[in-house]
Amino acid sequence: MKAKAGKAFLLLFFWAFVLAQDNLPELVRRIKPSAVAIETFDEKGNLVSRGSGFFIAYDKIVTNRHVIEKSASAQISLLNGRKFEVKAILAVDAESDLALLQVEVPASMVFPLPIERNTPQEGESVVVIGNPFGLEGSVSNGIVSAIREIPGYGKIIQITAAISPGSSGSPVVNMRGQVIGVATLQAVEGQNINFAVPSERILQLKPSAGKSFASFNAEMQKSKRITAQNLYSQGLARLSLDDYAKAVTFFEKAVEIDPEYAEAWYQAGFCYGMLKMHQEALKASKRAVYLKPNWAEAWLNVGTSSFALGQFKEAAEAYKQATKIDPSNPDAFYALGLALSKLNRQDEEVLAYKRAIAIRPDHTDALEKLGLAYLKRRKFSDALQVFELLKNYKPDAYVYNYLGECYFEMDKVSEAVDAFNSALSFDPSLDRARYNLGRTYLKLGNRESALVQYEILRSQRSEWADKLLILLQP
Repeated sequence: MKAKAGKAFLLLFFWAFVLAQDNLPELVRRIKPSAVAIETFDEKGNLVSRGSGFFIAYDKIVTNRHVIEKSASAQISLLNGRKFEVKAILAVDAESDLALLQVEVPASMVFPLPIERNTPQEGESVVVIGNPFGLEGSVSNGIVSAIREIPGYGKIIQITAAISPGSSGSPVVNMRGQVIGVATLQAVEGQNINFAVPSERILQLKPSAGKSFASFNAEMQKSKRITAQNLYSQGLARLSLDDYAKAVTFFEKAVEIDPEYAEAWYQAGFCYGMLKMHQEALKASKRAVYLKPNWAEAWLNVGTSSFALGQFKEAAEAYKQATKIDPSNPDAFYALGLALSKLNRQDEEVLAYKRAIAIRPDHTDALEKLGLAYLKRRKFSDALQVFELLKNYKPDAYVYNYLGECYFEMDKVSEAVDAFNSALSFDPSLDRARYNLGRTYLKLGNRESALVQYEILRSQRSEWADKLLILLQP
């Protein structure tokens, strides 16, 4: 039966792949007119850069921010060869390398692309429609190879579809013709990393009255932010590969150029933390919250570094600040509970875990710590309720052992035996559960079964063997 089901799945996958390939030429024909080439120029009319973009409305185009930097003007070229001047820069998301441009193009020539709000799935087929007149070719296809969540930034999409330098700012489109991201090429130390900024960041762009290229780039040059942002983007590319050592060098350079760049300080702190350089992480994270005091994730970084350094009071204060700024973040309350546990502030610890669970009922870490906090306080009935709930989300050896310990303390001995046996069926090497099972047998007066558990522990040279022996030979 399983073999037939497996063959059926493979056959379904094969035909889905074939169907996608059959639809690809039609999809390309349909969405290709929505893509544009973008050229930017300096004050003398000399070409500065070339990139790509795409319509999201009849008068709005999305591209990469780096395509328009250091330029005095820009024009777009449609698939039919018509050229139009870019009128203004409506919005910029510097950290995501996005820009929203205003154009005036006859409506009959414009084909806006729909934006998909949901994150694509790994393995999903995608198409990149690039620079329509680039010599490198305008279309490439591939799959979503990974969806990464970068703290302090958000999601980033890695794709296998090739992105050439002239195609930065291209739409990444799913097989339904919806934009799932904006292509960005990052060349780092000779390695091209192709990724896409998720389409949700497009929807977050807030159009303003519009700025001229001259005023926009004058502001950027004055603050030295452009160079720092380019370094930040390269750092993100490395961070998406979990290459913290190389990523942090870009963030270090970014804050050296622009010491007021809070996002770069944050990412430097995060990388230092992952590299276990906690003093450096704390320093960088404190700089980030100094520059952006209402940034909850930066306060979380401060708390994490303080906790790692054993500064639990400072960690608790930082986590508490994060919960005040963002009371909808369950992980902030969970982290607060951990710090309060180290300070032996048990009532506050329990409350923090409860608040994490109220926000996210399936927060298994918070449920486990809440149950253990109740166990520590000998509130066995409360602990039992929590572990029963946890069992629904995480039915493993440790949870069944916790349940058994609750039953044992509540003198529900037969239920305890069942729970400890369930724990050992999940993981026979969990010596604590075997010790617990042995002492439960003793409580039932079944010394012979307790001896069996002792012999198993002794054969495994477990430290729990002597603990059980003390109970067997008081």
